[in-house]
Amino acid sequence: MRTHRTRLGAVDVSPERMLRRLAARARARGLPDPAALIGDWFGSAAVLVPSVRPVPLSTADPAALLPAMPADIDRHGADDGVIGGGLIGRIDHPVRPGLSPQAAWGWTAEVLRHDDGGWWSEALIGDAPHGITETAAQAAAQEFEALLHADDPPPSHRRVGELRTPDAARHRKAVAACIEAIAAGEIFQANICSRFSLDFHGDPIDLFVQGTSTLHPARAAFLTDGDAGSAISFSPELFLARRGDQARSAPIKGTLPRRGPADEVNAARLRASTKDVAENVMIVDLVRNDLGRVASAGGVRVPELLAVQPHPGVWHLVSTVTAALRAGLSHAELLAATFPPGSVTGTPKIRALEVIDELEAEPRGLHCGAVGLISPVAGLELNVAIRTFEHRLGPRGGELVLGVGGGITSDSDPDAEWAECLTKAAPLLALLGR
Repeated sequence: MRTHRTRLGAVDVSPERMLRRLAARARARGLPDPAALIGDWFGSAAVLVPSVRPVPLSTADPAALLPAMPADIDRHGADDGVIGGGLIGRIDHPVRPGLSPQAAWGWTAEVLRHDDGGWWSEALIGDAPHGITETAAQAAAQEFEALLHADDPPPSHRRVGELRTPDAARHRKAVAACIEAIAAGEIFQANICSRFSLDFHGDPIDLFVQGTSTLHPARAAFLTDGDAGSAISFSPELFLARRGDQARSAPIKGTLPRRGPADEVNAARLRASTKDVAENVMIVDLVRNDLGRVASAGGVRVPELLAVQPHPGVWHLVSTVTAALRAGLSHAELLAATFPPGSVTGTPKIRALEVIDELEAEPRGLHCGAVGLISPVAGLELNVAIRTFEHRLGPRGGELVLGVGGGITSDSDPDAEWAECLTKAAPLLALLGR
């Protein structure tokens, strides 16, 4: 398998406008909606997938988080920025501790990639079904070139129902119970979540485009799962990135509101917060342990600890953990060792997952899972599916579900934890006028 790429014309259309044009093209042809990664993905500002072919998971191995793919899917190492195609998909948070999570993946042999130089049309050249011919790649590039000059489709009509807010008293009670479990020595930390929901009748791509244009999240992702609905993720957090035998994770733990771009007061408060610093350091240790299970001896490092970063509506404490992986390690083995993300579970992870199951009102679904892409030439990148709407289709029509939560330590205060949930949810709910 090799890659083909074509530099498209000098007209520089935003990723959001290009995504809407791709969606109009797909719908006119009766094809599934496109998928998108916007923000900071594979060193690019956007990776758009014009069409996704669903790939079933193995029924022989219910613990598998990835489909069986050709050996080329693990030939991850190109450094020239090319992606070409690959697997794009989602992994939901486990329904119960010890159970295999739900996952959905699709395959694409072509992508549109946007970097500082503009747009590229890229493809994987090889035998079907995982590659396409050189002729087909050239024809696709010509179509995408034409889209640079196409008209934008009109915005869709949207109808949004009343917001169904989580039970604040129940959330505070769950936080208090988690603090008791910490005091009893069962865990050191756990992430406790609640869920907002509302009826939504409109185009989920328009909502995604509105959010990325307004919030500029670092790890935004859009993915449609057939008739089941869509993932509309405005995540700030990197779960895993892999290039060759090098892996990186950037767990977020520690949050305060950001009252405008120049709010240095809360940035300093966050860095000085004993509770938030302890929360972050504990999760860094957990991520180090997860990666250490599949790393070469002495291969785990922490090149950045407790960096204060601005994100939509909040300041976050962010650390970076890297690992030199054992030779020959597959993506599936890496995911088996690290999923679900440590920052949204707790430590020790297995007992924290049990506490989460006991205290939260319902399964998380996509919330706290992961969305991303695995390229046979560019490697793997997955976000942590927080700040993420799950768009569900059912008998009543469309529904948006938004999970929010935070890490609980011995110093946590139930009222403050509920206030943090509201702070995290506010920028996303504002997109819907709620």
